Amino acid sequence: MHLLGLHHVSILTGKAERNYEFFTKILGMRLVKKTVNQDNTESYHLFYADGKGTPGTDITFFDIPGLGKSYRGTSDISYVSLRVKTTEALHFWKERFEAYNVKHEDIQKRAGRQSLGFEDFDGTRLILVADDGEEGVRAGTPWEREDIPTEHSIVGLGPVTLTVDDPKPTVQVLTEVMGFREDGTYPAPENKKDILVYSTGEGGSGAEVHIEVRPDLPKARLGRGGVHHVAFRVPNEEEYDKWAERLNQFRLPNSGKVERYYFKALYFREPNGILFELSTDGPGFATDEPLESMGEALALPPFLEPKRAEIEEKLRPLEF
Repeated sequence: MHLLGLHHVSILTGKAERNYEFFTKILGMRLVKKTVNQDNTESYHLFYADGKGTPGTDITFFDIPGLGKSYRGTSDISYVSLRVKTTEALHFWKERFEAYNVKHEDIQKRAGRQSLGFEDFDGTRLILVADDGEEGVRAGTPWEREDIPTEHSIVGLGPVTLTVDDPKPTVQVLTEVMGFREDGTYPAPENKKDILVYSTGEGGSGAEVHIEVRPDLPKARLGRGGVHHVAFRVPNEEEYDKWAERLNQFRLPNSGKVERYYFKALYFREPNGILFELSTDGPGFATDEPLESMGEALALPPFLEPKRAEIEEKLRPLEF
């Protein structure tokens, strides 16, 4: 029983329309599912991914208009990475960010990989990382766009960075409960403590968690641009059931089994308060829509479909 890598990350946005513009028209990702937050159906939940909605490639957003800004600190998922195939692609993206006035850094090395940090319009801190032929979790299928060469497309999630004041309890959960392995360190900016690297499954950029130790920072406050949770891949329902048992065996408070229709989920907070999710690879986003037209209409899981008229009446129209 093991986790395959990253499944998705979910982030808060203050304006879905601008979010859609950024992730589809600037980053060239595909909107594979336009649905609602199943825990608050008056809010949209948008899923962006590769061309097929492959597990491990999706970055999702809860739309909360008027949401205040995030305050960075500890107990936080502070950076989310997206994979590209080569360092050459990073140079393409640097030029594209300059053309679109996207706030970005210079290309630099992180954890042995070339990378390019940038922010979306909500202030989400993102990093493009270049695989450059590295083995590990397989990348996704590029979503073809005329203005972005396929060889430079975003093809999945890369490492997520957790910022904590004390790494020991987080590391204990990652290694003793979730089966991650220690995979080295790399220098942190500003001469702080080295960033710790942990990996799972086949490893590589699609299967890593990085831990930044910052006892000098206050606790983060989540707002727009903040990362709500990170999910990890469970290959099938049989192992999902075993993970549910395992969390209880370790006496980790958790949500119990949650049916999300496109995948099954388990939620729990590690000791520093960061929300983790374990999600099955299937059944997938093409379960209720043809692959060719995913994301074009409002999709609702079967248990919400009888309330469609009521849900649509309370949702503000989205024009994109």
